[in-house]
Amino acid sequence: MSPAFTMADSNEGVANALKSALEQSTSFEDPYMGQVWLATMSQKLERWVEDPEERITLLTKIHAEATRANLEPGLVLALIQVESAFNGYAISSAGARGMMQIMPFWKKEIGREDDNLLNVDTNLRYGTTILAHYIEIEKGRVIPALARYNGSKGQTWYPRRVLNYWYKYWRFDD
Repeated sequence: MSPAFTMADSNEGVANALKSALEQSTSFEDPYMGQVWLATMSQKLERWVEDPEERITLLTKIHAEATRANLEPGLVLALIQVESAFNGYAISSAGARGMMQIMPFWKKEIGREDDNLLNVDTNLRYGTTILAHYIEIEKGRVIPALARYNGSKGQTWYPRRVLNYWYKYWRFDD
């Protein structure tokens, strides 16, 4: 996330969504389609994550969190590619952490200051919940929601970059 993403952008709705999301989980509804999705996406992710088992584990987590948040998993993959290039230990100059580049103030905002944003599970739960909430606020409009996520509200450079990666690399047509 960019330095423009400040505490002023936080709100009670996101904090409540994060609190609720941290208590939920989900998985593939159709095991066969899950295997097809994992195999397809694993080939694409190999460029960033060499170990096949690590790729499958990561993809399973991303799919579960995206699905739980009612997001297209490919959109989440594209966002992660842009934010951190799948580096779970990424820390931005603004202090955002992990694959989805979550700002640490969210932990205080929801009263979970001990959460580790470099933990992949925690990071994905926060990131997908925040993105889903912004999409809801924007009434389904993905471009302004992505701009909010990045802290570049009103601008389109970041959303266009994420969408480009989504359409070019991470779309899944079953």
